[in-house]
Amino acid sequence: MVDEYIGEEHFMKWKKLTIKTVTEAEDIIISALYDIGLEGAQIEDHVPLTAWEKEQMLVDILPDGEPDDGIAYLSFFVEIEEQSGKMSGQLLGEITPEELLAKIKQELDDIRSFMDIGEGTITVSETEDKDWINNWKEFFHQFSIDDLLVVPSWEKIREQDEGRPVLHIDPGTAFGTGMHETTQLCIRQLKKYVKSDTELLDVGTGSGILSIVSLLYGIRHAVGTDLDPCAADAVRENMQSNGIAPAQFEMHIGNLITDQELRDKVGYAKYDIAVANILADVLLPLTPVVIPHLKPGGIYITSGIIDNKEQTVADAVKEAGLTILEITRQGEWVSITAQKPL
Repeated sequence: MVDEYIGEEHFMKWKKLTIKTVTEAEDIIISALYDIGLEGAQIEDHVPLTAWEKEQMLVDILPDGEPDDGIAYLSFFVEIEEQSGKMSGQLLGEITPEELLAKIKQELDDIRSFMDIGEGTITVSETEDKDWINNWKEFFHQFSIDDLLVVPSWEKIREQDEGRPVLHIDPGTAFGTGMHETTQLCIRQLKKYVKSDTELLDVGTGSGILSIVSLLYGIRHAVGTDLDPCAADAVRENMQSNGIAPAQFEMHIGNLITDQELRDKVGYAKYDIAVANILADVLLPLTPVVIPHLKPGGIYITSGIIDNKEQTVADAVKEAGLTILEITRQGEWVSITAQKPL
């Protein structure tokens, strides 16, 4: 539901779209809206900061805040083209405000079908023309996923971190940064199975993080697929930032579930590992489709599974003829790793 839409007669450069939800739904809503092109989410809630977050913000003690009431406000900022009246963004393209609001509402309705998102209302307002998109840089610093160091472009690698594998990526320039639990779950599972001769299929590749990390760990070749045409630019940018040669990572736009031509391009029985960091409702129809692309004995790594969907996805994986090797968890998210019969 749209609560408020400020008139366009006083047109300014930025529109602020704010969603009222619950804290448990923050991550999944942000992830879903990133997929339609919204970037740089601003989160307002009363959840106490973790020790890691305090460290990233360079503070040790914060004043006491209000008690956590479970409510969260997620804000996204979108540029307005004054001549056309359309909203625009690097991943968003050009879109009318009405079209964007309809897309957001559809995403919220989809999420509401399997979890509580609270009110899920949208407020649209004007905000002053300022360099908001860079303000968060003071809060985003390099961080580690086990031995992997994730570094934004505006920071240098510290001397004590020289020699570690490094992923160069910026928030706001792609669909993900590696901070989300589902991405970290996949990275940890990939590290267990990748080899120098690994052929990887990355379904729903988004920014290409999982393929790029696998290439940094030494695999031979990766193929990525994604529904969003903007993913191709995001992947290309991140390949360049990380020194990945074009021949190492092949990218296709399309729906592997429904597009027979795409499945033929991707090729059959040629992948040692397939990874899909996608929502559970997509994994259900995707799983049987992916199997023909795996070699006998190939590994299937999934995540994007909210904990109350774990059994549903696990059942689908087994029904598709795979053997579950391991189920790992981080926060409220789950990763399932399975194997195709030899």
